[in-house]
Amino acid sequence: MVERRMKLSSKQAPWLHEARLQAVFDAIEAAGGEARVAGGAVRNTLMGEAVGDVDLATTLVPEATMEALEKAGLKAVPTGIDHGTITAVSDGTGYEITTIRDDIETDGRHAVVRFGTDWERDALRRDLTINGLYCDRQGEIFDPLDSLNDVKARQVRFIGDAGERIEEDYLRILRFFRFFAQYGAGRPDAEGLKAVTRLKEGLQRVSAERIWMELRKLLAARDPSRALLWMRTTGVLNLIVPESEKWGIDFVAPLIEAETRFGWQSEAIQRLQAMIRPDGAIARKLAKRLKLSNADRDRLLAWAMAELPEPPLGKDGLKQQIYFGDQQAITDRLRLAAAIAISRNEPAEKIEAIADNADFSSNWMPPQLPVSGKDLVEKGIPEGREIGRLLKRLEKTWVESGFSLSAKALLKDL
Repeated sequence: MVERRMKLSSKQAPWLHEARLQAVFDAIEAAGGEARVAGGAVRNTLMGEAVGDVDLATTLVPEATMEALEKAGLKAVPTGIDHGTITAVSDGTGYEITTIRDDIETDGRHAVVRFGTDWERDALRRDLTINGLYCDRQGEIFDPLDSLNDVKARQVRFIGDAGERIEEDYLRILRFFRFFAQYGAGRPDAEGLKAVTRLKEGLQRVSAERIWMELRKLLAARDPSRALLWMRTTGVLNLIVPESEKWGIDFVAPLIEAETRFGWQSEAIQRLQAMIRPDGAIARKLAKRLKLSNADRDRLLAWAMAELPEPPLGKDGLKQQIYFGDQQAITDRLRLAAAIAISRNEPAEKIEAIADNADFSSNWMPPQLPVSGKDLVEKGIPEGREIGRLLKRLEKTWVESGFSLSAKALLKDL
């Protein structure tokens, strides 16, 4: 096929011609093996998207891959050797190299693999057609599944029978929506939608960590709102984030609009906040079920429990609220307030005022109280609880002065 003979140019794929990657090809070929770049780097290059990690597939078995790399003076790390994956470190860059394989047994979560040398069978075990592409060291494309048309159309489809692919690993339900959020155009594939709707209960067999990993990547896409809409339509979203059922996802799109309008960095955890009610009990339940990291959990809970500053508060009042509260949580509340105002077609002046407060909250550096317990001791105050009480009183006075009183002014009446 003409499309299979397509070749990536050095201008299209400068990453392919880097000496550190070519050294990995050299090592494998010197051992009698064949290596090709697999999946994401090829897909993203063809779609004009940024290329992150570069993964390779090889005909060498894992032990032979390690031996070949070490013989060439490259570091080899057995990161997933049971499933055929070795990480080569070349000039400080890691490249995952996986032996081409078949899945000979699956249970919806894990697979038993058999190593082989058939590139087409390796492609058939993958999840989506746009991930079934390879290229050699010169950039020659190998397209065993006729995936190039889907890449050009930005069509996200399962390889072969959608139901069979999902039953091999139910996490592929979320990968279907995640790749649609990142790369898809138009409507999601109809057969894929039917399969995920029918098999969505299988997600209950997938660990919370894997679910959050995929959901986080989906929420980090440029605009996940269309994918979230289809997840809600199919019932997938209510299954994995039931807290969103009575709140909805209507604030996600305006949050993305606000991010663009005001230059805010998009963050998956904030987009998750937009999907649930700001309630401590709800946030705590969600964080526990998804097994969020401590940092994500604390941010979600702080946001849910923070008081939303109202626009008439003014900068002095906002400073006080930030000083005595959680700065990140207040910023999160304000940014979502701007999104909600956008969704309700509030006057531009009101939206701008909320956004201005959000920016102020994000950038303001709270000053440090200019007096300490040591200063009070030097003034003759005996050490003990009285020191703490006096410090709190002085801090309140200092904050109410707009953080303007000096240490001398605060201590003069003691």
